[in-house]
Amino acid sequence: MTTISQRAPSSEFRLLAVPLVLFLLVFLGFPAIVNLVYSVSEVSFETLRSPDISGFSNFAAVWNDSSFWQASWFSFRFGLLTAVLECSLGLFLAIFLSPLVERRSWLMAILMLPLMVAPALVGLMYRLVLHEFVGPVPYYLWTWFGASFSFLGPTSAFWTLTAVETLQWTPFAFLLFYMAYQAIPKEIIEASAMDGARYRHRLCYIELPLMAPTIVVALLIRFIDGFRVFDNVYVLTGSGPGGSTASLSIYIYEAFFKQGAIGKAVAASVILFVVSFAVLYGLNALAARRKGAR
Repeated sequence: MTTISQRAPSSEFRLLAVPLVLFLLVFLGFPAIVNLVYSVSEVSFETLRSPDISGFSNFAAVWNDSSFWQASWFSFRFGLLTAVLECSLGLFLAIFLSPLVERRSWLMAILMLPLMVAPALVGLMYRLVLHEFVGPVPYYLWTWFGASFSFLGPTSAFWTLTAVETLQWTPFAFLLFYMAYQAIPKEIIEASAMDGARYRHRLCYIELPLMAPTIVVALLIRFIDGFRVFDNVYVLTGSGPGGSTASLSIYIYEAFFKQGAIGKAVAASVILFVVSFAVLYGLNALAARRKGAR
């Protein structure tokens, strides 16, 4: 009887998983197979239905393309820098604005406003505001201080893009850290205060360690989002002069739609997917090993 009762729920769970499996096979499995075929084929918009298998020439073309490595380096440093800045500012705001937000909950809605605007619209707004010839910010800098500064020029475009991305997505990190900070048991804080722990000791040895899992998750999410950035960068600067602000997403977009090199674009996408999967798998394995060691 025990064996039958244990097997019955298992068969029910498998039956309930059938719709999800079919959904994944249809909407993810089929496109993945098609992309793998295109990545090893000579294909254009005219030959989408009958691609010509050519081996790994597309992967070799991507691997030997200096623009691919330039876009990879831009995406990596952009994702890393924006993730660190957003999480640092979000953590600072979550901790030091927590008492104020608790008393005036309506402030949370104001702090979340940047998240409600589409990134493409944010890029368009800043493109108008920071435009070298018609933008109000360069105009008043010249009028008041006599300074002529090109925010979207070759030397400053990366930092402008970083600032725009940070300003829009810091509220996301703030929201995660604020909820994690509020979830810390008050009894622990009160006990440490009764033991005479100073605020900085309580912050460094109690609050931040308890928030560490949320901090790691937020850093990973923001790095992934920054690494695959497309919309606001494309609207603000496009690929930039000499491809200086081309992310991997922009590189794939231009290879696909502007150059018509569909096989090359798909091959770059496959390389990006494999590298991302390997990194995530490694991080997951490292986390599991550390958890087992404890």
